[in-house]
Amino acid sequence: MPALITRDELKASLTAGTVTVVDTLGGEYYAARHLPGAVELTPGQVDARAATVLPDRDAAIVTYCSNPACPNSGQVADRLTALGYRNVRKYREGIQDWVAAGLPTESA
Repeated sequence: MPALITRDELKASLTAGTVTVVDTLGGEYYAARHLPGAVELTPGQVDARAATVLPDRDAAIVTYCSNPACPNSGQVADRLTALGYRNVRKYREGIQDWVAAGLPTESA
């Protein structure tokens, strides 16, 4: 199970530019709304696209989904770890928590 990151920790890391955020919902959900600067990577895309969208296996990476019930963020985090990424965390509360806190999002 990947380590967790809190909303406040994630916000600080985004502000500092020290993290790559991975939206694991993808498709229309990603297009409609995602965390600032997030890259799209769904569970079915990890093996084919991880090396391209996440070239640095030592970089800080945070995966997120819609909410704690959504399994995608954990699946992507686990697969990235299995592929040799060494600093992967999960924002368990997801984009619903982020939006509820009034924090900014982007759309494609």
